[in-house]
Amino acid sequence: MKPSDIRAMTDDQLRDELIKLKKEQFNLRFQRATGQLENTSRVRQVRRDIARIQTIARVKQAEAAQA
Repeated sequence: MKPSDIRAMTDDQLRDELIKLKKEQFNLRFQRATGQLENTSRVRQVRRDIARIQTIARVKQAEAAQA
């Protein structure tokens, strides 16, 4: 997911996407623990997407507080 796509989202969309990614992260961790994980690089992608969303959400929140 690109940062420009994330910045274009509303707060509700960001929250929904974050919940979706956290569920996916949980499922990936569970698959890794049981030895069923095929695409190991997806764990890293999801973790970074979560960080991107949280960072951009905090920036938006800080901008709204200043305005």
